[in-house]
Amino acid sequence: MTADTRENLRGFKVVSFESRRAKEMAELIRRYGGEPLVAPSMREIPLSENRAALEFLPEIEAGKFAMVIFMTGVGTRTLNQALLTRYSQERIVAALGKAQLVARGPKPVAALKELGLTPSVTVPEPNTWREVLSALDAATTIRGQQIAVQEYGIPNPELVSGLEQRGASVKTIAVYRWALPEDLAPLRDAIQQILRGAVDVALFTNGAQVEHVFRVAAEERRMKSCGLPARTWRSARSVRFARECCNNTGSSRILSRSIPRWDL
Repeated sequence: MTADTRENLRGFKVVSFESRRAKEMAELIRRYGGEPLVAPSMREIPLSENRAALEFLPEIEAGKFAMVIFMTGVGTRTLNQALLTRYSQERIVAALGKAQLVARGPKPVAALKELGLTPSVTVPEPNTWREVLSALDAATTIRGQQIAVQEYGIPNPELVSGLEQRGASVKTIAVYRWALPEDLAPLRDAIQQILRGAVDVALFTNGAQVEHVFRVAAEERRMKSCGLPARTWRSARSVRFARECCNNTGSSRILSRSIPRWDL
């Protein structure tokens, strides 16, 4: 990596809305010459009463699901922990081994590996629902199959619709949901700095961050919908959401700078 590419954010104040990997994101921004402003925008809340997750194991043991799609590493581990409240680890692994396993990127691959399981299909970057469908189209036929999808905080209607259009029956299993952080002060401060024009780049790494930023901004009635006056540096994880949001206004500019692959 050359000095030029390592400093392609020099002189930019970059607000990051990452929560779980906030420190790592701040360091990454500094590494590229930017000044980080960290404003956590979300927290993961496991579902306390998860009947769907607990019913999932007997269903897969009975052969109901031919395929299970794991969308996130956190969700894979959370689902396993939920099942462990009622079933043994050996039983869980044996049941999952009966189905074709699909991993949306390296994190669920790693989580499955911890259980001694290897997915038969691994979805390539940028790991959106489009890549999930493309990977399945290239690897197998899903017509007539029942598929379980581990959701990741918010529903993914595009993925479910795409699977159903290909002739599959789909059951979604939500193991956690995304909520606003308990302390909103850093996020509100970041929004105010954006409104004052003190921020050069707004960095989103998933769609929920975008949704939460606009929700907090709307609650304070200080920003018109999709009116962020900051340039948005898009990552592979926020291409569709950020583009659709920012294209609704002329006040935002999307920077398509290349950055190294870094899983959040």
